[in-house]
Amino acid sequence: MEVQELSIAGAWVFTPRQHTDDRGTFLEWFRSETVTDVIGHPLGLAQANHSVSRRGTLRGVHYADIPPSQAKYVTCVQGQVLDCVVDIRLGSPSYGTHQAVLLDDTDRRGLYLAEGLGHAFMALTETAAISYLCSTSYNPSREHGIDPLDPDLALPWPRDVTPLLSEKDAQAPSLKEAEASGLLPSYADCLAFYETLRIQAGRGQ
Repeated sequence: MEVQELSIAGAWVFTPRQHTDDRGTFLEWFRSETVTDVIGHPLGLAQANHSVSRRGTLRGVHYADIPPSQAKYVTCVQGQVLDCVVDIRLGSPSYGTHQAVLLDDTDRRGLYLAEGLGHAFMALTETAAISYLCSTSYNPSREHGIDPLDPDLALPWPRDVTPLLSEKDAQAPSLKEAEASGLLPSYADCLAFYETLRIQAGRGQ
């Protein structure tokens, strides 16, 4: 499995080796020991989600309070999505920036996002389905969102695709509004939490 660290600390792309013959294709889309070696601790599995979306569906930018927030390992099992990692951690060197990754059913990449990072994606094909592993269960009282069309974020959604948002996502605050409300995680708190996870795994400093 090939691993690529993204420009936002705490996010990696995993590209699996695919084995294809006249019967079809086999691959390991997630391998625990590989992810553990990369991030420094195991990805706890509390929930597995599956999302099916029509073309243009835009979900996010979602994040959760830390601790414990929610780490995610995302892959596209049908079609194609543009997935964006957004650094919303106050004090981070890359605060307010994003990294876009194309996930599809051809290369079958996996995207890991650490706790405290924002996550959004848009379906680019008529139907797109993603599956993702989550380190914690969904807790609506701790979940938040940021407007995925916020011009200050300038996320690179295709201009030829009309975005389809839920009412909740459409009404989400901008990054500046979320910052002013005190809802964003701090980079220091995130780093401390990551170190706690490494210590619990016997890999801390």
